[in-house]
Amino acid sequence: MWDSIPGPRITTGAKGKCSTTEPPSIEQTTEILLHLSPIEVANLKEGINFFRNKNTGKDYILYKNKNHLRACKNMCKHQGGLFIKDIEDLDGRSVRCTKHNWKLDVSTMKYINPPSSFCQDELVVEMDEENGLLLLELNPPNPWDSEPRAPEHLAFGEVQITYLAHACMDLKLGDKRMVFDPWLIGPAFARGWWLLHEPPSDWLERLCQADLIYISHMHSDHLSYPTLKKLAERRPDIPIYVGNTERPVFWNLNQSGVQLTNINVVPFGIWQQVDKNLRFMILMDGIHPEMDTCIIVEYKGHKILNTVDCTRPNGGRLPEKVALMMSDFAGGASGFPMTFSGGKFTEEWKAEFIKTERKKLLNYKARLVKDLQPRIYCPFAGYFVESHPSDKYIKETNIKNDPNELNNLIKKNSDVITWTPRPGATLDLSRMLKDPTDSKGIIEPPNGTKIYKDSWDFGPYLKVLNAAVEDEIFLHSSWIKEYFTWAGFKDYNLVVRIRSRVDVIRYVVKNGLLWDDLYIGFQTRLQRDPDIYHHLFWNHFQIKLPLMPPNWRSFLMHCG
Repeated sequence: MWDSIPGPRITTGAKGKCSTTEPPSIEQTTEILLHLSPIEVANLKEGINFFRNKNTGKDYILYKNKNHLRACKNMCKHQGGLFIKDIEDLDGRSVRCTKHNWKLDVSTMKYINPPSSFCQDELVVEMDEENGLLLLELNPPNPWDSEPRAPEHLAFGEVQITYLAHACMDLKLGDKRMVFDPWLIGPAFARGWWLLHEPPSDWLERLCQADLIYISHMHSDHLSYPTLKKLAERRPDIPIYVGNTERPVFWNLNQSGVQLTNINVVPFGIWQQVDKNLRFMILMDGIHPEMDTCIIVEYKGHKILNTVDCTRPNGGRLPEKVALMMSDFAGGASGFPMTFSGGKFTEEWKAEFIKTERKKLLNYKARLVKDLQPRIYCPFAGYFVESHPSDKYIKETNIKNDPNELNNLIKKNSDVITWTPRPGATLDLSRMLKDPTDSKGIIEPPNGTKIYKDSWDFGPYLKVLNAAVEDEIFLHSSWIKEYFTWAGFKDYNLVVRIRSRVDVIRYVVKNGLLWDDLYIGFQTRLQRDPDIYHHLFWNHFQIKLPLMPPNWRSFLMHCG
């Protein structure tokens, strides 16, 4: 059934078992990205000029307006696409991304499609003594290089990484245990995502034995309240660490009913010391700093880099030659284009778009791994399935990347060791670094272990959603005005027509939840005319909603 509608204790700073290591002040460094000769400077044309550094293969844009010059990297902030001339721009000021048609006005360095979204980072333009031109980038020091530590000897079994499911890893680091992003039961994004893999039967014991947990961001395939509820019933005081994002990771903790008492919000780019051998550092995403984070874990000088879902982790600056790198790979974590119809959104167009985008993602990940040269790479955080029968169409059309295909692509272009994880499999870091062919380097789950889920307990979770359908607030048509007044989205000329599953939209509205459950969870069907992406609208309902839910009690009192 579908609805149609118009239009605890959380501490800042580590107070668990970790201490903060403040980095010493280090001078900012300047990097020369491009050097133009005096002849090339003299030949600059008015408007947009494209350049490539032949030594590095990097591309740049330089905009000339009489004697004024502006410059930036030729890289879209969305997903790193290359800009080309925008043939629709008669004024010669904008460029268009070849990936998703985002447009940048290089005269202002502001994106014009989507409007009012991002600004492009500018480079410094300097003239040299011979009337040549330099493009410079001012770089703060890489924060992980503060108080550097040389890698020490690791004994066999001293560092072990066990894959549990999706983005959840269990790390044994000496005598400490750390867990990433535990989603191990229930759905994510309302009822849209379900676990592809069967987690090991001892997953709850593993969580309870952890010394600390890192949760990268608030999306429910990483912050799983059903999973954390099970954990909190046995160990409510387990230290959990999150980055200091604009939208707090645990913004909805009180409403969730999960009793966690030791959540620590830590600053970005600062080492958090666990013991003399173990420390970690949380970094923000360059594209979505308001919500996404990634992490570097270092044990005895050996680094583990987990970029999770970040589109451009740490603005593209990452440590090279880490011992182990893991990242997302699959794609398909969006309602676009599967939930769209009308106009160009034919089945043939959608299929071709998905095929093209998945290939782009594979190539991007392979290129990133080649650039960073980790010793070992593991694709994860993409093992979900749209398993509910009502989402059969989404499951059939939302084709995801194969991790083995990515690993094969990586091995063609580099000597990086790759690991496609299976639930319960354990990687011994010391053995793999010493000899990748060691038969004990990766211990697979025992024969007969169930790898893929073939049944999901839909009932209890759908019951919670369905309870919202008959809620008293929806007996009054004015709930629509009340909700959008609470949401605070205004002064924007836009008519919205969205068709959503009645149980999900009413659960989201009643509880003041973000629209990720609707959009990323494939619970809407959308048409737009004209076919324009309204960044301000979607960003508001996915990030900017009030932290407190609507006051429906007051609403019902006024309804009489």
